[in-house]
Amino acid sequence: MSKDKHFYLGRLRDLKAGKTSKTDLMYDPDDLVTHGVVFGMTGSGKTGLCIDILEEAALQKIPALVIDPKGDITNALLHFPELRPENFEPWINPDEARREGKSTAQLAEQTAAIWKQGLAEWGIGPERIRALDEAADFAVYTPGSTAGLPVSILASLAAPDLDWAGNQEVIRERIASTATAILGLVGLKDIDPVKTREHILLANLFEYAWSAGRDLKLEDLIRQVQNPPLEKIGILDLDSFFPARERAALALKLNNILAAPSFQAWLQGQPLDIAQLLYTPEGKPRHCIFTLNHLAEAERMFFVTLLYSAVETWMYGQKGSGSLRAIVYFDEIHGYLPPVAAPPSKAPMLRMLKQARAFGVGQLLATQNPVDVDYKALSNAGTWFIGKLQTERDKERLLDGLEGAQHSNFKRADYGRIISGLGKRVFLLHNVHEKEPVVFETRWAMNYLPGPLTRSQIPELNSLKGKKSAPAAPSRAASQAKGGADKEKTKMDEITLSKPIAPSGVQEVFMPAGLSLEASAQANRRELPAGAKRVGYVYRPALIAQAQVRFSQRKYNLDSEMHKAALVDYLDGRTLRWDDFESEPVDERRLEARPLEDASFAELNGALADEKQLKNLEREFSDWVYRAGEAQVWANDDLKVYGGPELSREEFLRLTQAAADAKRDDEIEKASKQIEKKLDALQKKLAKYRLGLSQKEQRASDRRLEEYGTHAENILSLFLGRRRTLTTSLTKRRLTSEAAANVEATKEEIKQLETEAAALNEEAKSLVDEIDARWDEVAQRITQISVQPTRSDVFVSLFGIVWLPHHLVDVGGRSVEIPAFQA
Repeated sequence: MSKDKHFYLGRLRDLKAGKTSKTDLMYDPDDLVTHGVVFGMTGSGKTGLCIDILEEAALQKIPALVIDPKGDITNALLHFPELRPENFEPWINPDEARREGKSTAQLAEQTAAIWKQGLAEWGIGPERIRALDEAADFAVYTPGSTAGLPVSILASLAAPDLDWAGNQEVIRERIASTATAILGLVGLKDIDPVKTREHILLANLFEYAWSAGRDLKLEDLIRQVQNPPLEKIGILDLDSFFPARERAALALKLNNILAAPSFQAWLQGQPLDIAQLLYTPEGKPRHCIFTLNHLAEAERMFFVTLLYSAVETWMYGQKGSGSLRAIVYFDEIHGYLPPVAAPPSKAPMLRMLKQARAFGVGQLLATQNPVDVDYKALSNAGTWFIGKLQTERDKERLLDGLEGAQHSNFKRADYGRIISGLGKRVFLLHNVHEKEPVVFETRWAMNYLPGPLTRSQIPELNSLKGKKSAPAAPSRAASQAKGGADKEKTKMDEITLSKPIAPSGVQEVFMPAGLSLEASAQANRRELPAGAKRVGYVYRPALIAQAQVRFSQRKYNLDSEMHKAALVDYLDGRTLRWDDFESEPVDERRLEARPLEDASFAELNGALADEKQLKNLEREFSDWVYRAGEAQVWANDDLKVYGGPELSREEFLRLTQAAADAKRDDEIEKASKQIEKKLDALQKKLAKYRLGLSQKEQRASDRRLEEYGTHAENILSLFLGRRRTLTTSLTKRRLTSEAAANVEATKEEIKQLETEAAALNEEAKSLVDEIDARWDEVAQRITQISVQPTRSDVFVSLFGIVWLPHHLVDVGGRSVEIPAFQA
């Protein structure tokens, strides 16, 4: 492993021999100034490669902003210099351990040994992992949630720190992106900055404020939508362009977002200030991971657009640089940079691809879907990491993209052969800064890679790096009802042997005590000391809420149900964020109507003891389900084929393929009839000519025989002096020649007809291939449509108090509670 400033990504691999060499693959980070793209199917090692790159960037003191739609890159905080089993154990999947017949401790010990050996084989020791841990400030941010570090979007509405007079174009691009993101969040689709009047209005309001150097608060924006400080938009007066009633409707949509309890998390936490996100106040580089898997699609698009716009604006305030100054890594760009559609994220991403290199800001974009990305945009990338692909179609589409990029050292056939031979963790590196492509195997990641982490694990993950999540609203992840921390000491003065009386009309149910004491201790990562003794059960109250959302739309072939549930074991009187307490629905048939005998109970307090508050909470829950509930319908508008969320993409693809096959067959049949008609005419003509040829050949043969006979007579005539016989001979010879010429002419005509027939057959084959390929491509045009429910589609099936059983354990005179249920 080299000691220079290059990134150590792996070792060169000989595909023919199937062996990895001892030669390290060292990548110049400055090559990433011209951006990089990473392709690879699930299981290809794409995530591992990208984490390797982030590790190397951290070691070189290069900051990174990471957009993590699926939660995979949260693994970038799991580096343990000591590689002890206890480092790994909190992140071991209990289900995986159970499948292997091991305890989590046993699997952690095995995993630690595997990681230690793997790193050693790649020449990486504890000192390098320790250097990584100390090189950068690592943190996981959860926009729209307080599970991790929240992100405040208010900075995105503040006037950019750029002079308006000299940067109007840049600031207007920021305005366009911000307005598009906000409108996308309230549900507007197909937003065109020069046609959509909602966008034009917001853009004018932003420009009015920012051109004067004034920040624009969200509350101010909503008020100004209703009563703009403008008399005209363009040459039209305001009300002609956008009537007051319709502006009020837009203001109401914006206000609904602001008023929603779940939106409050967007207004607290780390400002979206790029300078602060790249470096600590002490100048230490930061690696900020923005995980988005808890957000709805519109919210993810909203945040990605704002982040890219903020980076772009910050960038224009920097001096130019040919060295890598920072990395913006996007773990899955599918849907954010499509070839045809124009989602809000596309414009700032395109501008960054074209212009960021001048400022030393490198983009690293990854996808497992090579088909639905904009290769014209990706042609700006100088580095392509290509891993194992899912289908031949993926490979061909990627090769088309590389070919379109017009890279000088690209040879399609060679690249196609190499890509077909790639295996797990083996990548083809195409770098315009190098003469030839290379194939390499990625090195072992210094970070433990257990896969996507849940929102409940984010606080513990951040605590590894000394970060604390926002205290404003306790995360569902940290709650006891999810099987989190047990109560170390029970307050006995809150316990009663009689069940407290619930408010009138409030439903009560009892969660079954499905776990033994030993199973409860294991599930909650508790060690029971010798002498620990269960002395009974204690029930603690929580709020349980469950609802069904019915989706039925004949147009989209949609007839399905969605279930939403929340288990709230912490009510402190503040606004309840239902997102933080969302849980898997409980089978209501499992719930019991009576408590266990001889159990004790905690008191009912706060909202759980107040009928009016509970009714208000039920309305809020129903509203949350209505807002959060949406069905993703598979759609192929070209074929008019639709499918509900119960279908996988592969299942829906089979439906579209069948529909496309039917269309293809109809078109082929129609085209075939026309060609067959021409072929029939040619065949008849050929038959006629072939018959004529046979007759002409017979006549020619007869003429030759006659000529031979006449020739014999001519010899005799020479002796007898008959001149007439000689004349007849000449005539016979002429007729024979004419007959032979007729035969040859007919043969030529037959040959021409056969050539035409062959051409028609070839035309038919080409036409069939073209039709087949075209309908194959149509079948692949799959999108997803979000279908919102109506309020009448939401049915709250259960709302009330659930009593959660806990083992009450005596541990050396201390009373300890451990949850005895599985939520």
